[in-house]
Amino acid sequence: VVGLASPALGADPASLVHLPKPSSVHTEPLHVPSKTLMGPGPSTAHPRVLQAAKLPLLGHLHGEFVKIMIEVQEQLRYAFQTTSKYVLAVSGTGHAAMEAAVANFVEPGDVVLVGVNGIWGERMADLVERYAGVVVRLEKPGGQVFHPDEVERELVANPEIGLVFLTHGESSTGTLQPIEGMGDACKRHGALFFLDTVCTLGCVPFNVDKHGVDITYSGSQKCLGAPPGASPLMVSSAAMAKLKQRKTKPFTYCFDLNLLGEYWGFEDNPRWYHHTGMVTNMYTLREALSILQDEGLAEAWTRHREAAERLWSGLERMGLELFVENPEDRLPTVTTVKVPEGVNWKDVASHMMHKHKIEISGGLGPTAGKVFRIGIMGYNAGPQQVNRLLSALKEALDLYGQPKGEL
Repeated sequence: VVGLASPALGADPASLVHLPKPSSVHTEPLHVPSKTLMGPGPSTAHPRVLQAAKLPLLGHLHGEFVKIMIEVQEQLRYAFQTTSKYVLAVSGTGHAAMEAAVANFVEPGDVVLVGVNGIWGERMADLVERYAGVVVRLEKPGGQVFHPDEVERELVANPEIGLVFLTHGESSTGTLQPIEGMGDACKRHGALFFLDTVCTLGCVPFNVDKHGVDITYSGSQKCLGAPPGASPLMVSSAAMAKLKQRKTKPFTYCFDLNLLGEYWGFEDNPRWYHHTGMVTNMYTLREALSILQDEGLAEAWTRHREAAERLWSGLERMGLELFVENPEDRLPTVTTVKVPEGVNWKDVASHMMHKHKIEISGGLGPTAGKVFRIGIMGYNAGPQQVNRLLSALKEALDLYGQPKGEL
């Protein structure tokens, strides 16, 4: 009856409110400052991407939203350069896609060769062990990369290896992992090739099908320049066959590709509710992929390489030393620069942020405290942005003890 109190709430619903309203939170419309994000990620979003975030919500199974999902899959096939039908965007950041891959393709007792030359190899080894896999570590110091003959030697020495993991763009150390020949080496020994492309998808040349990649995940917030939260994942037919042959269900419901595949239409099936898709994140991912599509992959790769070379040249003119010695092994998207002796990297980064609203970062994992990490990704990969960063960096270094170089 209208007007009667619910028995569950008692006579006075207000009696259940014990905590006061948070006095420290102001409730006027949210405002955040505009910053140029030139650390290892997230990167500055294109205005078109931010505009897409304002679009009205749709239901996660509405026909209009399913159409967007299908378009994103087609665009991801272009970005990855693959004809595989097993592509999707995992709900979550790149870590979610990383864990989704491990949860599906590592069973208890599976032996995985993990290339460790930075924090992402370390983290992958941790994840594999958490899913009861057996890790064979192939290690190099930070700043160095692996070669196909080294991987093949491990595959010969350990014939039980079924999965080989490498990080294409190791953002903690600034290395770009060569992948030519890696897929062939894996296939000769019956192993799947598993690649982290979080810092390279859309910015650095690679071709999933040509390079024989079986499993790769990425992130939306780095090269693609979309907000974090919708993370690309691609799986080959050979990898899906391994998934179908598992003796146990994947130890995850959220990331089970057997179930996610029904939501993403892997087998052209009617879409089935698995979870509530990240509607707004899908809008922004589609817009970011549309910008990439308009520009063209080869053109985007060239733009990022030219921006990185402009950055490297400017840093060296300032008397700074790049952490990765071999230019061919340098990651164009995240550059690691040795912090000069006597300089506190935090002072430099803080000055750039407070005065110029430009973000750069310190080291991570093996480079913690040793380097600056400078990101040149997506919307920021242009001469104007690079020149502005170099000017702000020189000003900060002049202020905090670096001998004065040139620009």
